[in-house]
Amino acid sequence: MIELFTDPAAWVGLATLIVLEIVLGIDNLIFIAILTEKLPPHQRDRARITGLSCALFMRLALLSAISWLITLTTPLFSVFGHGFSGRDLILLLGGLFLLFKATRELHERLEGGTHQGPASAGYASFAVVIAQIIVLDAVFSLDSVITAVGMVDQLPVMMAAVVVSIGVMLVASKPLTRFVNAHPTVVVLCLSFLLMIGLSLVAEGLGFHLPKGYLYAAISFSIMIEAFNQLARRNRLKQDAHLPFRERTADAVLRLLSGPREQTDTAPKHPAAPAFAPAERSMVSGVLNLAERSVRAIMTPRQEISWIDLTEPPARLREKLLDTPHSLFPVSRGTLDQVVGVARAKELLGDLTQRGAINPDHLHPPIYVQEATKAIDLIDVLRRARGQLVLVNDNAGKIQGLVSPIDLLEAIAGEFPDEDEVPEIQENGPKQWTVSGRTDLHQLEQTLLVRGLAPENGGSATLHDWIRTRLGRPPEQGERITDEQIEVQVLDMTGQQVTRAVVRLLDTPAPT
Repeated sequence: MIELFTDPAAWVGLATLIVLEIVLGIDNLIFIAILTEKLPPHQRDRARITGLSCALFMRLALLSAISWLITLTTPLFSVFGHGFSGRDLILLLGGLFLLFKATRELHERLEGGTHQGPASAGYASFAVVIAQIIVLDAVFSLDSVITAVGMVDQLPVMMAAVVVSIGVMLVASKPLTRFVNAHPTVVVLCLSFLLMIGLSLVAEGLGFHLPKGYLYAAISFSIMIEAFNQLARRNRLKQDAHLPFRERTADAVLRLLSGPREQTDTAPKHPAAPAFAPAERSMVSGVLNLAERSVRAIMTPRQEISWIDLTEPPARLREKLLDTPHSLFPVSRGTLDQVVGVARAKELLGDLTQRGAINPDHLHPPIYVQEATKAIDLIDVLRRARGQLVLVNDNAGKIQGLVSPIDLLEAIAGEFPDEDEVPEIQENGPKQWTVSGRTDLHQLEQTLLVRGLAPENGGSATLHDWIRTRLGRPPEQGERITDEQIEVQVLDMTGQQVTRAVVRLLDTPAPT
């Protein structure tokens, strides 16, 4: 016995046998990992340890009965000239059992079946799972022990290798089980491995020797491909994690709203109606984008504001009020930046008709917001304004525009142009629009049902800004700019500013 510790050949044989036993035990470990998933969480560790302990005792018992084990290779009977031994029958039955279990598990996972057992709804019985593990332990143990007998001659070395290999598998079994159960594609891959192993056992039971090297090479290659797949998936998740949680949620909701429903083979062969109408998707997109858009993106710009100048003659003021279809007006003195108040058109007309001048008592104090204010924060301001419009100024106090409840509604549901307004986005035909150069990109995304045009930092940008950024220089009239989603052709310009453009939605391939 002592010479075993000093014999280098014994140590080399032990190391080699440990590696082989671990490799041969991987299929057993995969099977245990898949079976224990059927149990309630509090029973899985106990089942895993029980299964591997049974494998240990079974292999030690088989090694202790080497003389009996050798008789298993003696033919018991012949069929068509081929002799079947006890080992062949065990391998054949074990392989058939493994093929049956792996096929059934694959069917349940691919068809969405659930595990049912008498212990509790949705879980299998502990005793049933352990019984299945023991059956497969017997088959895998036989293969493992026969390999050990063929590798070395010393029984203590065989037993030591079996104990060490089972100990390594006990340590590795929990993280392996957790990893396998957390990745559905890995589970399917492992079940395909079990199919291959079951097929090899059946082939050996029938007398056809399949070199293990071919089997393990195929398994290793599949594991390498799956490792690349998991690495790519982790990198995608890591990249998505850099996006704000709100933006990720918005993207997920928009994909849910716009994604077509898939048809099964049993479904009627006709196009499925979209789950949400385009108007519904547009409104949901508008709501989700409110936190990204600034007040500047939805306001009526300064150059389009209709306002009342107290220095003008009353007749001119009355004519302006009658010609403009607005109900609220900023009232200023001399310039728009000298705001005195805000008044309703009917009150101003009443003052001019009855008094010939505007009554200061009918002017409401103006409400201001900064142009960088988020559109979502404007809701509370408009609620406190009680129907009054809100003026937008910059850091220097200069009026940049105004917003009203209708502007906020347009940001959600699209434009509601007044009689004197031309819509910023006009549909010309299928997948084609004439768009104002100052149209906000969030509004354009909302109309075209696309993503990725607006800046990622949540700031406001217009179609003109998008064109200028894509070209890296001032555009020219008639110039075309194309990206993955849209094609833009400049129609009209004022100086270096794009005033109108034609936007076409491109037919992009569906993501795979």
